[in-house]
Amino acid sequence: MSRDNERPKDPAETSEGEQLALIRETVRKAKVPKAKPRTWRGAALAGELPVARVLVDKGPVHLDKLWDYAVPAEMDAEARPGVRVRVRFGAGTGKVREGRREGGGLLDGYIIERVAESDYRGPLAALAQVVSPEPVLGPGLLALCRAVADRYAGSLADVLQLALPKRNARAEGEPSPPSLPPPEPPAPGSWARYPAGPGFLEALARGDRPRAVWTALPGPHWPREWATAVAATLASGRGALVVVPDGRTAERVDAALTEVLGGPGRHVLLTADLGPEERYRRWLAVSRGSIRAVVGTRAAMFAPVRDLGLVGIWDDGDRSHSDDRLPQPHARDVLLLRAVHEKTGFLLGDLGRTVEAAQLVENGWARPLEADRERVRAAAPLIRTVDEGEVARDAEARAARLPTIAWQTVREALTRGPVLVQVPRRGYVPKLACERCREPARCAHCAGPLEARDADHLVCGWCGRDEPAWHCRECGGVRLRASIVGARRTAEELGRAFPAVPVRTSGRDHVLTSVPDRPALVVSTPGAEPVAEGGYAAALLLDGWALLGRPDLRAGEDALRHWLEAASLVRGHGDEGDDGRGGTVVIMAEPTLRPVQALVRWDPAGYAARELAERSQLGFPPISRMAAVTGPAEAVAELIASARLPEGAETLGPVPLPPAPPGRPRRPGDPPPGEVWERALLRVRPGQGSTLAAALKEAKALRLARGERDPAVRVDPLDIG
Repeated sequence: MSRDNERPKDPAETSEGEQLALIRETVRKAKVPKAKPRTWRGAALAGELPVARVLVDKGPVHLDKLWDYAVPAEMDAEARPGVRVRVRFGAGTGKVREGRREGGGLLDGYIIERVAESDYRGPLAALAQVVSPEPVLGPGLLALCRAVADRYAGSLADVLQLALPKRNARAEGEPSPPSLPPPEPPAPGSWARYPAGPGFLEALARGDRPRAVWTALPGPHWPREWATAVAATLASGRGALVVVPDGRTAERVDAALTEVLGGPGRHVLLTADLGPEERYRRWLAVSRGSIRAVVGTRAAMFAPVRDLGLVGIWDDGDRSHSDDRLPQPHARDVLLLRAVHEKTGFLLGDLGRTVEAAQLVENGWARPLEADRERVRAAAPLIRTVDEGEVARDAEARAARLPTIAWQTVREALTRGPVLVQVPRRGYVPKLACERCREPARCAHCAGPLEARDADHLVCGWCGRDEPAWHCRECGGVRLRASIVGARRTAEELGRAFPAVPVRTSGRDHVLTSVPDRPALVVSTPGAEPVAEGGYAAALLLDGWALLGRPDLRAGEDALRHWLEAASLVRGHGDEGDDGRGGTVVIMAEPTLRPVQALVRWDPAGYAARELAERSQLGFPPISRMAAVTGPAEAVAELIASARLPEGAETLGPVPLPPAPPGRPRRPGDPPPGEVWERALLRVRPGQGSTLAAALKEAKALRLARGERDPAVRVDPLDIG
């Protein structure tokens, strides 16, 4: 049935037209069965364009092609390009009845096009069912999904599973609301704080395609600034799409859009948290052209917005933008592809700046959209640093983990409002060590790391067993010290230090959205900081070394991003209503380190530019392109050896991966329990990324076709080491 399976022509064969006529005649003469047919034996073929080219929703890359099916006459009207269908797949050449292929399992698929003749010389199976006459896969979305699959060495079927929501019949049967006329162009508002801001909005309202990397000022205004940019795009008669990292952020932008655009009906919120019926209902409103503006999490990056004029992403360094499902695309790269393919404007906004964003500015593809230094100083809080030496010499710091400067800052700030305390790790004491020899405390059963869930309860972080009688295997010691103190233990210590002040926690298990403008200590892990009404009076950024010490290429960038996000919630020096004093941020980290200096100066753009220059000299991404191949050692070696890699490609490794901790859910890329996997990195020069992806995809397809074990391939991996 595949167009790629055509055998050489035999001179004795009849012509294609004669063969098709014979097939039609055979089908017309066949006896119609009494039961509802599945393979449409005896059904007449469509009079025009009787062959449908179908993309089968089956993920392996060696099946990543179009398959030809006959279109029965009864399905002719509904079997249009873009609709969902059900087809028989995998019947084999042995299951042919009266010139038609039959049998095989039922699979979902999408009609890509209708044609008059098939390139395949054998008998064709017929479409089993048109699931719905609603076209969901248009040419633009199909082209985008193909481009994403090619970039990430994945299959088109896998990308479509990310792009298209599950069908819901009830939502599909409801009409979408009528589309509204374009709004008036908005006033610049707080965009006037940026020299190029009003011009950017005017370009969008004119129908132009401006591209910018926006370094947002700290404070509460950026959600409304996103809404204003969307309103300017809608004023030109075009659509807009904004992707944010999480549901809390999406709700803030959604509220701003409702305020700026004047109520519901002009935009929708698309997140993975919506139920399947409501999500599909909103997706259909966008697909049908009723709604022209979308804000959402990465689930919205493929939203089929009509006449798209602007694509935007907020906080592109957040790992939530990278999908866990194959082929693991990043929302930033998907939106960059959309901007190019659909000829739209592009806006990458952030409080900081990633090296990928810095590269867009350096190569001239996008312009920087920044405020001047005077505006930055007015909007930012005062940043003060405390290094580990000061903490060690400070008696108060040893007692409560707070140096004197931090203690004084918190005590004074609590007279004016809430104080934010950022702790890198959740839990009570997530890492312990022997007090005498500093050897990490490990479980006697599986050698996993021990954690303190409360004041006197030791538990293994891997197998979950209690450890009631721990002793050090190296020196025999029985006393423990905290290597890292978690958010819950920090909240407990602060509660004792400030007994009259309420302490609230926000973390993975319970994330606060906002806190009122009254004295309180708010202890949070990075990314879970709630917004304070009126801003925080002060913030403490504890244990900075825990973020900076990760063995990862992005450790400094990620640390600075987390610090900027927390510090931006603190009142700036130019804020009114705070006696002109503004807020203060105290960070416990070595003040000479580059990320700490960038925070003190509030200069994320300068930090990203220097980081990009260093990576350019060393040949690291994003200057080069990389791919990670992970799996059993033999499979990794065989895949790399069989791939037709571009000239000059480097292989780094392979290196063994640490075994997956038992008792925990297996994450993508983790080896199965009991197996030892390896990872190799492939690096190519600029301009060779597409060749690398194509070579890896071809090698994977050949291995799968031979039934060999397939190692995992990830192009542009987030974690390099």
